[in-house]
Amino acid sequence: METVKITIVTVCHNSAATIKDTLDSVTSQSYKNLEHIIVDGGSTDETLAIVREWKKYPVRLVTEPDKGIYDAMNKGVRLATGDVIGILNSDDVYYDSHVLEDVSVVMSAASVDACYADLVYVDKNNLKKIIRYWKSCVFKKGLFPKGWMPPHPTFFARRFIYEKYGLFDINYYLAADFELMARFLERFQIKSVYIPKIFVKMRFGGASNKSAVNIIKQNIEIYQACKKNNLSVSLWTFLFTKLASRIRQFYSRPPA
Repeated sequence: METVKITIVTVCHNSAATIKDTLDSVTSQSYKNLEHIIVDGGSTDETLAIVREWKKYPVRLVTEPDKGIYDAMNKGVRLATGDVIGILNSDDVYYDSHVLEDVSVVMSAASVDACYADLVYVDKNNLKKIIRYWKSCVFKKGLFPKGWMPPHPTFFARRFIYEKYGLFDINYYLAADFELMARFLERFQIKSVYIPKIFVKMRFGGASNKSAVNIIKQNIEIYQACKKNNLSVSLWTFLFTKLASRIRQFYSRPPA
């Protein structure tokens, strides 16, 4: 029985080339007790037309200027009516049709506050071509200061967790997702469950890794986020562990 309502928040801006794939991936989900909120930052291409003409399931569209991607995510979270909230970027897709079904099963336990899974980075023009395999693990206290985090597009948390512990801190331009999950899991120690499955295909080349400068800026923000949440962090341990993890992602592949 579908007892958990899931809200999917998608933030977009001039995403006409990819938004249909995202919409299709939500349409394909076997679990139907959901709402999809799309927060658009004022697109000037065909994004809005594609969303407005979408007839396969109801979509709630908000379009207005924002202060960046995390500000837009906050708008979506505030509008959510679901018991559980997930973020799916406008150039990402769910790995298969059972993702939300898996989420609903885990989140049907009242003791669970959040869940997350694995992710693959794929070629932006070929969603079947895997570039990186981000395999996560069961959370243990102390992982975030070592540069670990769950793949954010696979992260689902109860709405009351956002209401209790806060939204994305928009002072972080590239690492607000890290800061939020560190705050939830490390600082406030919410109960999370790792689902050892691939949930999301992410097109390679997002804002945080599109340039060396952004990679450096993101790591500085992550270091600052640890300090903000009173997490003891060694800069060199953090950098070494994170670098080793990223290199491993390029060489490992999901089991056949």
